[in-house]
Amino acid sequence: MLNGIEAVFFYLFAFIAVGSAFMVISARNPVHSVLFLILTFVNAAGLFLLTGAEFLAMILLVVYVGAVAVLFLFVVMMLDVDFAELKSGALRYAPIGAIVGLILAAELIIVLGGYAFAPQLADTVAKPTPDIATRHNTAALGDILYTDYVHFFQIAGLVLLVAMIGAIVLTLRHKAGVKRQSISAQVARTPETAIEIKKVETGKGI
Repeated sequence: MLNGIEAVFFYLFAFIAVGSAFMVISARNPVHSVLFLILTFVNAAGLFLLTGAEFLAMILLVVYVGAVAVLFLFVVMMLDVDFAELKSGALRYAPIGAIVGLILAAELIIVLGGYAFAPQLADTVAKPTPDIATRHNTAALGDILYTDYVHFFQIAGLVLLVAMIGAIVLTLRHKAGVKRQSISAQVARTPETAIEIKKVETGKGI
């Protein structure tokens, strides 16, 4: 249980995180949405620090704030996307979005309801949190991630690799009239196709 100054910081970070998350989806300016997203990540990192998960807090700041959110901001500012045109067709996907929202809400209700009516379930996890005095939480996270769940970790990396390759393939466009390097054609060259020998008569040019 949190008490004293920890409770104050918990509610402070929580309220700011929820408020900034709401502003991400309600702000009209996409740049402001990205800035509110960064604020959400920072407050979420503060919540991780309060629970003693400093490794996850630093990863959240370095990876999401330092890379992903800044990349979002860079793309939004550089591409100058017409968001008004994108929002005009959002009503077509409203039914699908409503179904997904209902599913997520049902899952949250099940999780929170199960914890409220059966709090003893939290003590039956397969991998309980080790004592911080005997095992650092970063080391414990590494033990679980790279031993028991190493296959899921590799599958996640493979999914991200496939997504990256798919994004490159879908967005790659070759412009006509632009010379490009063909490594296979260069390797397949022979002396007969690479050079041309001309016999030049004395005193005359080519």
